[in-house]
Amino acid sequence: MNILLAVDGSPYTKKMLAYLAAHNEMLGSDHTYTALTVQPQLPPRARVALGKDVVERYYQEEGEKVLASVTKFLGRHSVDAKTMIKVGPAGEMIAKVAQSGKFDLVVMGTHGHGALGKLVMGSVSTQVLAKCDVPVLLVR
Repeated sequence: MNILLAVDGSPYTKKMLAYLAAHNEMLGSDHTYTALTVQPQLPPRARVALGKDVVERYYQEEGEKVLASVTKFLGRHSVDAKTMIKVGPAGEMIAKVAQSGKFDLVVMGTHGHGALGKLVMGSVSTQVLAKCDVPVLLVR
């Protein structure tokens, strides 16, 4: 199975990784893994003021910070995962990568906001579920 791990460095990502580690059928050499982090795009004025090279370096560094702990965790479980850093709205980007990368499953942690919280704030997991044809496993 080709599995996309949507990670953001939050405690919810850690819970998701712990869930995978506790379920041998989810974490093992039978599967291929890609850890994806999505960085929010800086405001247009900031991008112009900083310049393309500085902005790209910033996105790369921030993404690597998130992915470092994930790849370390997976390495302790003998899992060699690919990594990917994207920039943009997280829900849209996760769904887009899941579909274009021909993944069999998306696994992500969720904050577990109630219905009112989703209505007011929106939710990355809600956006992924709405825009993605790939099955999604949400770990709370």
